[in-house]
Amino acid sequence: MDITGRKLFVKALQEEGVDTIFGYPGGTVTDLFDELYKQDGIEVVLPRHEQGLIHEAEGYAKSTGKVGVCLVTSGPGATNIMTGLADAHYDNIPLVCFTGQVPLSLIGNDAFQEVDIVGMTRSITKYGVTVRRREDLGRIIKMAFHIASTGKPGPVLIDIPKDIQTATGPAEYPSSVQIRGYKPNDTVHVGQLKKAYKMLRGAKRPLILAGGGINIARANDKLLQFVEKTQIPVVTTIMGKGAIPTGHSLYIGNTGMHGKYAANMAVSKCDVLFSIGTRFNDRITGDLNEFAPKAKIIHIDVDTASISRNVVVDVPVVSDANLALEKLLEWAESKDTEKWQAQIAEWEKENPLEMRRDHGMTPQMIFEHVNRTFGDAIYVTDVGQHQMWATQYLELDSWHQLITSGGLGTMGFGLPAAIGAKIGNPEREVVCFSGDGGLQMNIQEMATAVVQGTPVIICLFNNYYLGMVRQMQQLFYGKRYEATCLRRRKTCPKNCKGPNAACPPYTPDFIALAKSYGAHGIRVEREEDIQAALDEARTYKDAPTIIEFMISTDEIVLPMVKGGNAMSEMILK
Repeated sequence: MDITGRKLFVKALQEEGVDTIFGYPGGTVTDLFDELYKQDGIEVVLPRHEQGLIHEAEGYAKSTGKVGVCLVTSGPGATNIMTGLADAHYDNIPLVCFTGQVPLSLIGNDAFQEVDIVGMTRSITKYGVTVRRREDLGRIIKMAFHIASTGKPGPVLIDIPKDIQTATGPAEYPSSVQIRGYKPNDTVHVGQLKKAYKMLRGAKRPLILAGGGINIARANDKLLQFVEKTQIPVVTTIMGKGAIPTGHSLYIGNTGMHGKYAANMAVSKCDVLFSIGTRFNDRITGDLNEFAPKAKIIHIDVDTASISRNVVVDVPVVSDANLALEKLLEWAESKDTEKWQAQIAEWEKENPLEMRRDHGMTPQMIFEHVNRTFGDAIYVTDVGQHQMWATQYLELDSWHQLITSGGLGTMGFGLPAAIGAKIGNPEREVVCFSGDGGLQMNIQEMATAVVQGTPVIICLFNNYYLGMVRQMQQLFYGKRYEATCLRRRKTCPKNCKGPNAACPPYTPDFIALAKSYGAHGIRVEREEDIQAALDEARTYKDAPTIIEFMISTDEIVLPMVKGGNAMSEMILK
């Protein structure tokens, strides 16, 4: 018996095991929402803005390992998810995003709320298509979930015209799909892998660089076994943080623009760099001519296109991280790396990652209290200075997970992604770290958090500035703080060099704002009050809590490498 497209849409979601959909209604998707209303198995989460919606789906997907599902209307509803699509594309987050579209007969006629969303998003999705025949709907949805979740995960966009939703057609939803030209790699070239391992075994100063691919593949346990068998030190990218426990004796720290001194020096001085699951973007490499200049480079990645795109490597291996590590564990033998480890320890002693403790509350102090407080938590960051401090000072192990926006660096990501993570993991504590700039970009999602009953703890680092840009202005632009002070008003002098007694009050009052949403608010100005604030926030189970930490404007993220410089050229003080 034939059924309508809207009925097949819901049936498809049920067949795919979808339990949550993040949706915002509108004219061209009202039929789909009406059909969702008639069932009980799929929860529809109504955010307050489509950008918040897609970041919530990202947080849900990243924290659960499931595909995040979005549903928005045509026109502005569709264009509002573009930032999130780009974010998911760069960070390899599996999403299936459904957009409504005007009827087929009106496409191309500049109809009300018509945009070519497939064309607009072609470069930031794994696959995008407008459904033009009702009989193709089931197959296309099946393709979408398959493509989003296999190979290197990513976002897929399916544009469904309004008349396709109401047209009748086959009721069958396929159990599998064959896609011509799409064959994700599910093997490992044993010969290449043997060559790579032989090179690693012969190294005197070997180093493993673990990227976000380890966390995406959930290959953490295998990497840890390999590291412990071989006794090879490890550095991570920001997205790779947590690939092995941060307290492990062989873990050095993050490398890159704000990486640890010892980690960046290890990359600069190693003779074999064994990289797995990283794109080698500019924040990791700096000056390409000076990146790991003494090393032979091995690169394992599931995406052929990522290998030798930025850094020309000596041994390429196309493979999923799990497959490669599984095979490597069969060969792994212990190496004598004591002398190399001792050198790394000297670098660590020479310039430890440490903030001053003699001038009030610092971000490091806040993270130290967080580390002692949360035993089984999902940490989510926004983008900015607080994000870098989080990747420097948070302690991660198998009981903790870090979710952040790495490739695109999207301000406004943190709060909605934390809400999505909490919806997907209601039994776990979710802590969001945000700056005063980033939090305001999607602050309306506080309403979503309240109505969904998601008691996310938001650690807000308020320094009155767009801190990361201000830091660059301080170091490289003669302290010309243009457009970064969030207290600035039209009455302020033009050439202000920083905070002074004449500064106007900050807008908004975050504590009052939290309470206006029905959430909780706590302000902390002294180190001795940090723990009490965290403990109080954990007692609130009905709604989110903002803990506003008032930190110094002068705090900057160090080490820092100026863009384009070699990673060995670190600003340390």
